[in-house]
Amino acid sequence: MITIDKLRSFGADVDDGLVRCMNKEDFYLMLVGKALGDNRLDSLESQISEKNYDAAFETAHALKGLYANLSLSPLTKPVSEITELLRSRTDTDYSGLLSEAKAQYEKLCSL
Repeated sequence: MITIDKLRSFGADVDDGLVRCMNKEDFYLMLVGKALGDNRLDSLESQISEKNYDAAFETAHALKGLYANLSLSPLTKPVSEITELLRSRTDTDYSGLLSEAKAQYEKLCSL
């Protein structure tokens, strides 16, 4: 079960996340739980491998918003970098950033 303390140890800016959720801890934890059920990282990886950069940008941008609004900093960082590269449709090796994002997601899921 995810707790505020576990999110802090993960590196989330819990205080900022709580402010965004009107300081309602239950609401914040519920939203984090919903983020755990989001499988768009897999979709993003597929879209990038298919070089469908328009779709990949939309997916990455949505994930960036999700993670940033919940102040899940360890996930926000790599997804933000991916988003900015995709904004300009950069054809590059995204594997390192995708691996980092997936590792952080798995770490969050294991809390």
